Amino acid sequence: MNRNVEYPEIMFRDPEFLESLEGRTLRILSEYLGPMSKLERTKINSTILFLGSSKADPSNSGSLLTRYYWEAEDLAFRLAKWAIGLKPKVRGKDFVICTGSGPGIMEAANRGAARAGAKTIGMNISLPQPQPPNPYITPDLSFTFHYFFMRKFWLAYKAKAVLAFPGGFGTLDEFFEILTLIQTSKISKRELILVLYGKDYWREVLNLDALVANKAVSAADLALFSYCNSVDEAYALLTQRLEESL
Repeated sequence: MNRNVEYPEIMFRDPEFLESLEGRTLRILSEYLGPMSKLERTKINSTILFLGSSKADPSNSGSLLTRYYWEAEDLAFRLAKWAIGLKPKVRGKDFVICTGSGPGIMEAANRGAARAGAKTIGMNISLPQPQPPNPYITPDLSFTFHYFFMRKFWLAYKAKAVLAFPGGFGTLDEFFEILTLIQTSKISKRELILVLYGKDYWREVLNLDALVANKAVSAADLALFSYCNSVDEAYALLTQRLEESL
């Protein structure tokens, strides 16, 4: 007797299993191996990571963050144009502009790199209120992560420089995590340039001298990062030190 047999879904395609507690390891591995494969295929050797507020609105001329939006756009444009002109010792692309994919400062940096004709990376995160990727990211270099820690890993892993523009909790979280990795020698200071962009803003928001005064950190720890207050200053610092690292 012929009967129609309904076969169950192959396990690695079974969404119920993949989204289960038991499938978590595979989900984490996917967020590690998937970006690695794509970045290797597109020959991305290294990145420059831009952090900053998602609330910076280029159309709001009355906001301080608007100034920083356009400065981030200009700096990303100049860095991307400079990077295109480099002759790397190995095949591939160095110092590709990378962001967290969202609006605000992230959009500005992707926008500047796209204006220079460069490839540019966006690493998004799935949230209860979805954050769509900004339109300036190179489509095949647009990623969305479920796990914050995997997103943070990929934001930092290929970075040779990290610029923290004025921002809020997310910017502070990412800046201090990277700063702690440098402080504890998990990342070498020689291999990563860490910059707080907008000295007046950050001096008002962060009283880091109080940490030294209370002996919570050493004075030398404040030398693990630099302040920059203009596009020209940041461009000069980064291009000089990054070119030395090639």
